[in-house]
Amino acid sequence: MSGASHLIRANRPLAGTRIGVLLLAGGVVWGCASPVAAGIGLATSSASRAPGSLQEAGTAATAIDAFGLDLYGKVAPGKGNLVFSPASIAIALAMADAGARGETASQMDTVLHVGSGAASGNGFGSLDEALAALSGSFRDASGVEREVALRIANAPFGQRGMHIEQAYLDTLASRYGAGLRLVDYRNDADGACRLIDDWVSEQTENRIPKLLDRLDASTRLVLVNAIYLKAPWQEPFSKEATVDTHFMRLDGTTVSVPTMSGAAERPYAAGDGWKAVELPYVGGSLAMTIVLPDDMAAFDKRLDAAGFAAITSALKPAMVDLSLPRFKTETKTDLMNVLAALGMPLAMDSDRADFSGITSDERLFITGVVHQANIAVDEDGTEASAATAVVMAAATAAPALSVRVDRPFLFALRDTRTGAILFLGRIVDPSAG
Repeated sequence: MSGASHLIRANRPLAGTRIGVLLLAGGVVWGCASPVAAGIGLATSSASRAPGSLQEAGTAATAIDAFGLDLYGKVAPGKGNLVFSPASIAIALAMADAGARGETASQMDTVLHVGSGAASGNGFGSLDEALAALSGSFRDASGVEREVALRIANAPFGQRGMHIEQAYLDTLASRYGAGLRLVDYRNDADGACRLIDDWVSEQTENRIPKLLDRLDASTRLVLVNAIYLKAPWQEPFSKEATVDTHFMRLDGTTVSVPTMSGAAERPYAAGDGWKAVELPYVGGSLAMTIVLPDDMAAFDKRLDAAGFAAITSALKPAMVDLSLPRFKTETKTDLMNVLAALGMPLAMDSDRADFSGITSDERLFITGVVHQANIAVDEDGTEASAATAVVMAAATAAPALSVRVDRPFLFALRDTRTGAILFLGRIVDPSAG
């Protein structure tokens, strides 16, 4: 196929994208670059970071992909632009799953596609180690030195004075590189909320300045994951070649949008009702895979992890004349109802949730899974961020947070070696960013 030339005009809704991440320790005790903020204590553990294995990293990546495409099937149909991070959501939920017991744990394991008790295993830690080399300086196709910034950080925020099981603290330290930050929800829920938002803002380079709308005095634990990515293309697009062209939306109407173009040898594949092309970032380990379906709605209905893997495995080098709109989009949502529908309602049930592996002081249950993600793609490359907060309260907690998704498109940001999906979404109207 490398001798052929293929013309791809992305002038209608797209699907697909892949990129990798750098997972970094989230707690000061385990090497986080930023100090603990004023007003936050730290519950420590003597457990050291567990060594990883490539096999465990691959298993974790497979689970994240399957979970992410399950989630996409629930949130994407009938929506417009969408972006979310399967990796961020899965890691934040896995920190909660590590303290779940009984049927609560079984349901969460199933939804996350991990084996029984695997959330306290070292799959995510191994993925961390496997992806750690993806940040750094690399030369682009012109020989210019370019920087890739890619990181993931974890930070649990617990109620000061609440007893936390030592085994759970050890799991946070050894598997998630995170120390438990201590705040005071009982007496200053607004202050704790601001501290969490400040941490998220710092980790995402201020791209997500406010993740949480509010917390209340019944909150006991908030498990937070944040991802930040900035990566330049291996073959940047010429800004002079960008012109306004028509983009066909799902309803058949068109909109004029700035569209990049350029011909280069890129991984390409085509199948029944779709074309796909991959755009490498500098360093060669990260790439954005764009999937262009003939019928977006029909494609969405049949898309699953196996189908997406078949597309990426079919990619072969070819000369591709690519036309791609610049785009940016952002989505914020509470995933409570979606996760319950996927099969883990017990975790949200104040009477039956079992998180006794975290604490025996009070019965905890999940009252919110707030996720926000954004992405911007232009001639130079991609900048994206995501954050997830799993909010857990005592059994007398207030109703779950509710944030309405207003712009739910199909792209997956993945590591090309492990296949871990970090961001997943779709664009149906680039002018709506």
